[in-house]
Amino acid sequence: MTDKSASFVYVTFIRTTPEKVFEAITRPEIARRYWGHENVSDDWQPGSGWRHIRTDEARTVDLVGEVIESDPPKRLVISWANESQKGDPDQYSRVTFDIEAQGDLGSRLIKLDPQPDRCQFDHRQEIA
Repeated sequence: MTDKSASFVYVTFIRTTPEKVFEAITRPEIARRYWGHENVSDDWQPGSGWRHIRTDEARTVDLVGEVIESDPPKRLVISWANESQKGDPDQYSRVTFDIEAQGDLGSRLIKLDPQPDRCQFDHRQEIA
């Protein structure tokens, strides 16, 4: 069972526009440079599925989920779980990316995971 009382908030300042930060999350050819994986969805619209695919020859799908909310370039809310656990609703986390312009600083990216689960930790162990 997922511990829903814990949460993680990551705040990152990136010297670029909110549009480019959003693209770095949602465009496979850009995401692969920052994540080491491609984030792939047909259209990044609510209800669409998405996959986190390794960029090596095996093209293993590590994470799967659904787009819950999309307001480019300001906000993206997705669910995710390990691909091997996709049939178990209790294994999904809901992750929010809020992106705000910060003047000369560029953009502030806030990643909120209010339901951290084993998915993150298992995933880190797999690629470590």
